[in-house]
Amino acid sequence: MREHYDFNNAQRGAVIQSNKERITIRLDSDVVQWFRDQVAGGGNYQSLINAALQQHIQSVEGKEPLEAVLRRVIREEIRKVG
Repeated sequence: MREHYDFNNAQRGAVIQSNKERITIRLDSDVVQWFRDQVAGGGNYQSLINAALQQHIQSVEGKEPLEAVLRRVIREEIRKVG
């Protein structure tokens, strides 16, 4: 080992850059437990939650928002009656 190390150009923080963001989120305990049970043999339950959220986003992406669907259906029904 060296007697002296030069840390003049050192930076604080994580060494590895990530595209993930650390947040605090409150989930029901039964939801968290379900995900933990899925990786009981090993793995990361947080990655499973992330994957489930990504899958949901992809399933609704590009589809008509619920509010727009409701408005369209209500207008159609009003036309039929009126």
